[in-house]
Amino acid sequence: MLTPLGRLDKYISSENIFNRQMVARSLLDTLRAISEDERECVSVLERIDRLADDSEPTVRAELMEQIPHIAIFCQENRPSIPFAFSKYLLPIVVRYLSDQNNLVRKTSQAALLVLLEQELMERGDVESLVCPVLVDLTAPDSSDDVKTEAMAIICKVAPMVGRDVTERLFLPRFCEMCCDSRMFHVRKVCAANFGDMCGVVGGEATEELLLPRFFQLCSDNVWGVRKACAECFMTVSSASSPDVRRTKLSSLFISLISDPSRWVRQAAFQSLGQFISTFAGPCSNTGQYFRDEAENKNKKSPIYVHNPVKVLSTEGGGEQTAEVLSADEPCCADADAQKCLPEETQPSSRAPAQEIPEQELFNSFHYWRTPVPRIAPELELELEDRRPSAPALDRKQLQELIENLEPHIDDPDVKAQVDVLTAALRATALDSGLEDAFLEPRAARSNPFSSQQPSEHLPADTQRKRERERECVCVTLTTSTGVRAGADRMCVSLSVCVCVCQWKVRRTLAFSIHELALILGDQLTAAHLVPIFNSFLKDLDEVRIGVLKHLYDFLKLLHQDTRRKYLYQLQEFLVTDNSRNWRFRSELAEQLVLLLELYSAQDVHDYLRPLALCLCTDRVSSVRWTSYRLVSEIIRKLSSCSSLLVSFLGELVEKFCHSQKWSGRQAFAFVCQLSIEEECLSLDQFSEHLLPPLLQLASDPVPNVRVLLAKTLRQTLLEREYFLSSVNCQQVALEHTLVALQTDVDKDVKYFASVHPGSTRLNEDAMSTTSSTY
Repeated sequence: MLTPLGRLDKYISSENIFNRQMVARSLLDTLRAISEDERECVSVLERIDRLADDSEPTVRAELMEQIPHIAIFCQENRPSIPFAFSKYLLPIVVRYLSDQNNLVRKTSQAALLVLLEQELMERGDVESLVCPVLVDLTAPDSSDDVKTEAMAIICKVAPMVGRDVTERLFLPRFCEMCCDSRMFHVRKVCAANFGDMCGVVGGEATEELLLPRFFQLCSDNVWGVRKACAECFMTVSSASSPDVRRTKLSSLFISLISDPSRWVRQAAFQSLGQFISTFAGPCSNTGQYFRDEAENKNKKSPIYVHNPVKVLSTEGGGEQTAEVLSADEPCCADADAQKCLPEETQPSSRAPAQEIPEQELFNSFHYWRTPVPRIAPELELELEDRRPSAPALDRKQLQELIENLEPHIDDPDVKAQVDVLTAALRATALDSGLEDAFLEPRAARSNPFSSQQPSEHLPADTQRKRERERECVCVTLTTSTGVRAGADRMCVSLSVCVCVCQWKVRRTLAFSIHELALILGDQLTAAHLVPIFNSFLKDLDEVRIGVLKHLYDFLKLLHQDTRRKYLYQLQEFLVTDNSRNWRFRSELAEQLVLLLELYSAQDVHDYLRPLALCLCTDRVSSVRWTSYRLVSEIIRKLSSCSSLLVSFLGELVEKFCHSQKWSGRQAFAFVCQLSIEEECLSLDQFSEHLLPPLLQLASDPVPNVRVLLAKTLRQTLLEREYFLSSVNCQQVALEHTLVALQTDVDKDVKYFASVHPGSTRLNEDAMSTTSSTY
């Protein structure tokens, strides 16, 4: 019978993947079996280091899942195996953080958090080994997925490593990633964890370094980033000074609660009460607390207004706890409404020196309700877990809050709160209008005669809305006839209509805004239509599609500097409300083909190239084939700059010709065919950079790839005299490849390599060899 160590040696070098996975799972049991022998424990740890070099990702991931358990075991048996973790296990964790496989990376990140939470890592090791690796993973040359994962793990590690390490190692890169202009995912991760980072570095670093980045994120073009900022607004406010909170953050919160996106507004409403609560303080005359000047100087009695917090009354030496009021529950009857106001605003007839009777020590809440019985702590915790989240405040409750705060408007903190609540009150009107816009199509379907109702039978709000919509349509019709005398008035009317009209009206304007820009000219367009165009970019998909279909027509009318600003926003079109809306991405690919002529080769390489490569890997076939034509046009655009062209062609070879998916290798053959058919680059450049990897596809195991290769060679390359003459250095290799395809085991490959079907052309023939489904 094999010993535990012998069994480990037997299966650790097995060719069967499952056997090596079993070895990784049984490492902890093996260590426990030989824990008395220090030499054998060290032997097992050495074999762990050997197993960490396994080429199979699932084996490495399985090993990483066991690392935290092994580390705990080593900590418990430290006298027997000293320095086991730092010498054998920690290097594996650090190395796997930058592993090429996504599963291994995520497993190592989870293991790292467990090790930090259990305090199994020395602070010096974390600072010298782990933190530099995490920072390097967020370097500009890292892939977008790796940068996003690394930034997320940095934000989770920062509270564990403390303020000093965070400020020296993490904070500069965090500030840099907040301004990452390539992909919004990194900015979204930074926004979601912004409050935690502010809490770690403290108020001074927050105000000097982080708040400027927070302002940029709150005005980001992607609504998901702004929504994440709204969700963490309270924690950012808590880390700031009262002056900054009052002068800067209050106006910033107003912009979020008035955001064009209803999802951002909804998140801001959820954070409204929490943000208002950060203005409160026992020494402040604001927020949840109001100073009672009639009380003794040594005692202050906080009086509940509307915030869902617990209020303690310590009068008479006793302690009574007030129950949390719900957002829609009045705190007192109308007859005693004055009891809810600060006592300094109430008319009082009692003398200051007169002793207060005991029965008057109760506030209005205690007066109108029986005392709440004491609850056991265990039951109270259970009830808190089951308690639903506080509902958003409606218009009536917001008005009541503003009325309660207006008597103290002289206080700067109170004024800031009133401004925020007033903006929230205005935003409720936007939300109600947006809900009406969504509900209208459904109501119209259920009642086919609803749209035929005369206006005199409609509510006043609906009549005003219809009038604004008619004005918007009339303005559009007037402008389209060439009347430019009232252009300024028309632009103002358009701005109003965009803010108040339903989505169907905004959709109509989105489809025709390029025509308005053509009539108005570049100056009026830049002054009035560009802001409207920018708001459409953040609107519903039904509105954004109108902008997207005429994106080229609108951008070509703008000045070059203004047009270049939209390079950073093109990536937003990859994000849709419904991921199955593949026609949106297909339209984007078609527009990008047209946009190539508006930008320089360097801009195309830096901004449009990543979008094209992303669309080429779309899960819908129609989007991919449109994107392949976009890639060929990018090759044409970059052909004027040899360095950019060589870099891009090398990237195509790496990502497509050497792809593990057969659809990627087939895409490479199709792009090569397009490049020759459309004369996107010279034949010498093609022969040098694309032809050698193209000929390697002759040994591809998938017949569909070889079929398209045979068509490309026979119908495209051999039609050019250049590839038949001795001038081409690849002539011999080309002939040998064609002979090999003519003797292929697949009859379709053999057919297309042997004859020249006259009816086969580029698009129909190429797309016939691939699936057009999801």
